[in-house]
Amino acid sequence: MKKAILGRKLGMTQIFDENGRVIPVTVIKAGPCYVVQKKTVETDGYNAIQVGFEEIREKLVNKPLKGHFAKANLKPLRFLKEFRLEDVSGYEVGSEIKADVFAAGDKVDVTGTSKGKGFQGVVKRWNANRGPMSHGSKYHRAVGSMGASSDPSRTFKGKKMPGHMGARKSTMLNLQVVKVDAERNLILVKGAVPGPKKGLVIIRDSVKA
Repeated sequence: MKKAILGRKLGMTQIFDENGRVIPVTVIKAGPCYVVQKKTVETDGYNAIQVGFEEIREKLVNKPLKGHFAKANLKPLRFLKEFRLEDVSGYEVGSEIKADVFAAGDKVDVTGTSKGKGFQGVVKRWNANRGPMSHGSKYHRAVGSMGASSDPSRTFKGKKMPGHMGARKSTMLNLQVVKVDAERNLILVKGAVPGPKKGLVIIRDSVKA
């Protein structure tokens, strides 16, 4: 059965395996999450579950969402995310999903929002080469040629130019779960995942595993 959970990235650290080798890991506080809604082929045309994460005060939720949570007998939750699954028979509305749905050795895909870098030039944004740094050139970190002026007399679409960098949805594929702390709802994933500390991340079974 496919698995998925929401969590917050706490940061990176390192642990040692049984052979004494250092493993860089990202610590994610995953869950507890709650099944807010269950969709089936008979009622909605597809199988899915809607998962909520992180309780919030009732005054922060509008009336339609209050009714939505009340129908599931749940307190208001900050984040809602729908996961399409082949089989939802193992889930019930109101049931809890904890970090122990995953185990050490599982392969997962982790999705988050990358750190925003603001407006950046081509050297930082696209790893472009800089110009000569000698005196008098006055060309150091500029964009460079925009294309021929006579033909086609325009800049082609897709030209790598300065602009907004980061703050985009990003997914790291096929990461390995190194350790799961069920008591504290922590999942340790080998390597880095997108986003800043305390950023929301989505963990689900790897599509490539």
